[in-house]
Amino acid sequence: MRVLSVLEESVVDGPGIRTVIFTAGCPHRCPGCHNPESWNPRGGEDVSVADLLAQIEQSGWDGVTISGGEPFLQPEELARLVDGCKVLQKNVWVYTGYTLEQLQAMHDEFVTSVLDRADVLVDGRFEQPLMDRSLRFRGSSNQRIIFLNKA
Repeated sequence: MRVLSVLEESVVDGPGIRTVIFTAGCPHRCPGCHNPESWNPRGGEDVSVADLLAQIEQSGWDGVTISGGEPFLQPEELARLVDGCKVLQKNVWVYTGYTLEQLQAMHDEFVTSVLDRADVLVDGRFEQPLMDRSLRFRGSSNQRIIFLNKA
């Protein structure tokens, strides 16, 4: 999986203390993006899903957030990562510039797997005119926090 960086002990990318994986590559290129270095799909380094899962397990945190860049540019690896996190009994949040409806319209088995297994999807492009620093876990008011896992 092409990964820009891994951040331990985040408290701003979902509830509790979380491991955050920033994937490399983003087609959205939102003006005002807080992470423009993630746009390059050749940025960062290749990290195996197994190595990421070992790091997540070792961290001991309850939650994992997968952000970007755009995680859905690597749907097969993303699905394997989410599956592995669920085996480790981690709460999983995925951030994406796509809307839920756009993801569903892709009719991709790996995208569907992520949507079936992740707990929360934060969807939508960052829109600088709609930026609101008072929002929790998102940057602009058009972005939605969607609870996917009904359990």
